[in-house]
Amino acid sequence: MVETKSLMEQAENNLLHTYNRFPLVLDHGEGVYLYDSEGKKYLDFAAGIAVQALGYADEEYNQALKNQIDKLLHTSNLYYNQPVIEAAEKLCAVSGLDRVFFTNSGTEAIEGAIKAAKKYAYEKDGCTDHELIAMNHSFHGRSLGALAVTGNAHYREPFEPLPGIVKFADYNDLDSVIKLVNDKTCAILLETVQGEGGIYPAEEEFLNGIRQICDEKDILLILDEIQCGMGRCGTMFAWQSYGVKPDIMTCAKALGCGVPVGAFVMTKAVADASLKPGDHGTTYGGNPFVGAAVSKVLDIFQDRQLTKHVRETGIYLEQELDRLKSQYECITDRRGRGLMQGLELTVSAGAVSSKALEQGLLVITAGNNVLRFVPPLVIGKEHVDEMIQKLKKVLDNL
Repeated sequence: MVETKSLMEQAENNLLHTYNRFPLVLDHGEGVYLYDSEGKKYLDFAAGIAVQALGYADEEYNQALKNQIDKLLHTSNLYYNQPVIEAAEKLCAVSGLDRVFFTNSGTEAIEGAIKAAKKYAYEKDGCTDHELIAMNHSFHGRSLGALAVTGNAHYREPFEPLPGIVKFADYNDLDSVIKLVNDKTCAILLETVQGEGGIYPAEEEFLNGIRQICDEKDILLILDEIQCGMGRCGTMFAWQSYGVKPDIMTCAKALGCGVPVGAFVMTKAVADASLKPGDHGTTYGGNPFVGAAVSKVLDIFQDRQLTKHVRETGIYLEQELDRLKSQYECITDRRGRGLMQGLELTVSAGAVSSKALEQGLLVITAGNNVLRFVPPLVIGKEHVDEMIQKLKKVLDNL
């Protein structure tokens, strides 16, 4: 077995250093556990940043991918393929939206959603100076278009000027949004639950108020469900628990459960009045392989009633995190929905995350002072208990 140190040195010699990685080399997974190259076992409460909803080595999921590999991997979008047709139908059914464009990532889904909104506005008045409203402390990706709507100056500044005219409102502050709306506003974009910004769910009054503004002024509401969607908050998509329907939704991460795929999904009204042939495209997006993955993921979610499981397990996770908060002064807040939770700390969340590795626990951060819990959606209460015990050891040592 190759030594971990040698593998990490090899990586640093060949990979562009854009990540400060944890000092371990992951080798394989089973259920909700991961194993490194030296055989050490880790309880996974990160799920590849909310991707591995089904955990690892799910036999039904893996077999669907193996079957498709033996049939057809890629044809381009010049031709139809059955797996992605089935995946699109299922995604429309669970979202209540009407048209899907499959991408290769969440960032690309954001780019497509922005283009659709701008084209929708252009079709109305022929102008190209439309504006978007996004939220402070938001995160939507690292391409130039996605950076333009990411409400964190630290990410944006080295790459400015960025495309488009974007104004930033304060999350959960409806008045701050109203002040920015004008005749040029074509879309309001936000995460239904802010992830990287610190695990902040939208307040019902805020989200309903934005929906009302959009309806009154024919502005498109774009909801980013890349991290908070796909069952993570207890409904298939987080906005469904609010009773607020977007005009365009982006999703990715758990949509493919490890296979790189994203999508932007829209109503028929937006689809009919925005992107036309030649306006948008992708070589790999929606190929037979990712189509098979998405189709099987959506089947498994329904067959195993995963959203119901998330609601039940999410309540237990909230209770145990609240109990933990009552026991440690360094924990000042607990917030989130379902199996997307955060603990706000007075100590470095990064330090806690690093020390958790020693206890065999993978947990990640959201900003400098929030510990983020986004485990596989298949965890049980026993895994919550195990995580709490490991985290207690870390906090006791700190």
